[in-house]
Amino acid sequence: MQRAYHWNVACTDNHTMTFEEVFGSGRDIDALQMGLRAFVLFFVMLALLRMSGMRSFGRKSSFDAVIAITLGAVLSRIIVGASPAVPTLVAATVLAGLHRLVAVAAATMPTIERIVKGASHWIYRGGIFNLQRMHAAGISKADVEEAVRKRGHADTLRDIREVRLEANGELTVVL
Repeated sequence: MQRAYHWNVACTDNHTMTFEEVFGSGRDIDALQMGLRAFVLFFVMLALLRMSGMRSFGRKSSFDAVIAITLGAVLSRIIVGASPAVPTLVAATVLAGLHRLVAVAAATMPTIERIVKGASHWIYRGGIFNLQRMHAAGISKADVEEAVRKRGHADTLRDIREVRLEANGELTVVL
């Protein structure tokens, strides 16, 4: 059941526009209405990202990418009129709040952190490649060598003590 939300805007000809006239209804919206929806949602998304924590884009972990992608997908439905605005905003707010709660829990409880974020694993150590871990992650020896050149600033693995696959998918090189 869709509710009608009323919002009046004064027009120059003394006609007041309703919320529905300004922002449109359902999928029957024009370019201006879609632009207005995008304008408003830009600020709503900023607020939701502040609520979920700036780490949503800072660490680039899969846990953080999920909220960014999901919020974008959910809120885009409002812009194109595929879903009603208020219930969709409520759902987005719940998602951002849950992300924040889980992030705080993971920061204070190691078990939850391991479950949510995963763990770091060595893939090269002292001349030995952990081929099982590399294959599971889709990492080749060439990928390891590239990481050594980029992050370890070395031409060969000779001077490298360890290469780790971090929980966020990055390779860390330990000299």
